[in-house]
Order: sequence, then structure tokens, then C-alpha cells
Amino acid sequence: MVSDTTFTPHGVVPPLVTPLDDHGDVDRRALERLLAFQLDAGVDGVFVGGSSGEIALLDTAQRRALVEVTAGTVAGAVPVLAGAVDTGTRRVVEHARQAAALGADAVVVTAPFYVAPHPAEVVTHFQHVHAAVDVPVVAYDIPSAVHTRLTPDVIAELAESKTIAALKDSSGDLAAFREVLRRTELPALTGSELLADTALALGAAGLVPGLGNVDPHGYVRLYRAARDGDLAAAKAEQDRLAALFRIVSVAGTTRIGHTAGALGAFKAALAWRGVIDNAATNAPLHPLADDERTTIGRILTIAGLGTVD
Repeated sequence: MVSDTTFTPHGVVPPLVTPLDDHGDVDRRALERLLAFQLDAGVDGVFVGGSSGEIALLDTAQRRALVEVTAGTVAGAVPVLAGAVDTGTRRVVEHARQAAALGADAVVVTAPFYVAPHPAEVVTHFQHVHAAVDVPVVAYDIPSAVHTRLTPDVIAELAESKTIAALKDSSGDLAAFREVLRRTELPALTGSELLADTALALGAAGLVPGLGNVDPHGYVRLYRAARDGDLAAAKAEQDRLAALFRIVSVAGTTRIGHTAGALGAFKAALAWRGVIDNAATNAPLHPLADDERTTIGRILTIAGLGTVD
């Protein structure tokens, strides 16, 4: 198989959380409401099974339900990107084929992890995935999770050979991001919540912010202002969103880890806004405390966000 490299993601493509029911299964109705909320905001795509979607913790049934419901609900209105993230190539190929069969328009793939691969082995990994699926492959650089960088050299090689169709950059390294933009014509999207306006000014094709779960309208306004050259409006929106992003630091890290605190905050905020019913995360992540959820509600109110009709 040869994947389609004409795929050009752009705009706001939020990496969606995975709503769970009381049994730990994907809450299909809550996911449908989340998708409707995103589409109403005017997003340009949706990304399921990313870091915000707890991809490292999902079982096969959850992954299947996530892509199946998303593709069915979106029904072609915007592209559906699905994460295919695992320790090794064979597992990633398996996940990618499943996602494509369920209707994903592209798969999002990190470097393999646990095995500490050499850059040449990272390139081989992407080549195998590209050859195995008939949808585009988006490279996902998130060294904080996989502990391997997709360097500008690796990205340039993959782009030149058309092995990848786009880059989702969550490295936090704007210098490397700029180098990728200089050396390739690859659509590159930033995962930064706090420097979205800066990345767009550098030439980013779009935004993939986890906070976009909670306030997609804000990121759509930011993107459109930057696209239209209204830098003052983009900066003002970025400043407001930076204040809202404080929700990820509410949970006490003496009790739970950073990931549980951040993803729990996104889900608690969505529950507070009435988009999803349950703020639960997958094991082993622990839930936020009641007082932390109350604090998140106050931050949302200050940011001008209320419940969703």
C-alpha cells in the first residue's frame, strides 16, 4: 500500500480526550457531544487517540470505539486523525490498519519507544508504517513521552521521500520547529497551548492544542486572527488562553502525577461545561479531588466560559 501524501492538515485540530463511562468503556454519547461541540466551534479536523486521548492507556476495544464513533459522527465534515502509537513497528502497523479500516483519514505516529532507537531506525519505522497503510502518516514529535526526538534531519528525510504527509510538533523546541519549516514544505502543526500565536507567525500550518478540548472557539479565533494578519487579536486571545491553561496545574502533584492532573483537568472542565458526563481517566491515573474541580470551575468562569447548551 502507498499512503496519500496530498493530505494537508491545517487550522485547528484538537487532540480530543476519550470520554469514559462508569464501567471504563468509551462513552459513545459523550464522545458524540464532544465532537458536535468541536464542529460547532469551526475546527478544521479532529485528532483522537493522542496524548490528550490517553493513547498509552487505551485497550483495543477502546481504540476501536473511539475511531468508529468519531468517523461516524464527523461523517466527512472534517478530517479524522487517529493515533497509532506503540513501542514497536509491528504494533503500530496493526493499530494504523485498524484505524484506517474504521474510517480514519490519517494516522499519527511517534518514534518507537522503550528500545531507544537510532535515527536510522526511526526512519525505517516510519517507512514500514507508510508502506503498510493506504492513508497518510503524520509524524508526531513528543520527546517528553517517547524520549526520542524527531530531529530536523529525520523529518527532512521523511518529508523528501514523502513517507510522511505532515508533522505534529509537541517538542517545545521552537528553534527546531523553525528549522523544519525552513528545510521542508511539510504542513507542520504545533501542539503548544501557550505559544500557538508564535508558531503561527513562524509559519505553522495549524494548531493541535489539548486545551482546545475545553475552549475550541478560542483557538479557532486565535488561528483565524493570525491567518488574517490581526496579530493584536491573536495575541489577546493567546493571553486569555494562557490564563485558562492554569487548570492543568491545579491538581496537587504530591498526590497524583502531572499527566493525571492535566488530563483530569481537561475532563473536569468538559464535565463542568456539560459536554461530557464523567471526568474519569484510565487506570492507573488517579482522579482530581472535589476542591480541585471547584477551582477549575472558577478558572473557567474567569475565562468567560460557561455551560454548553
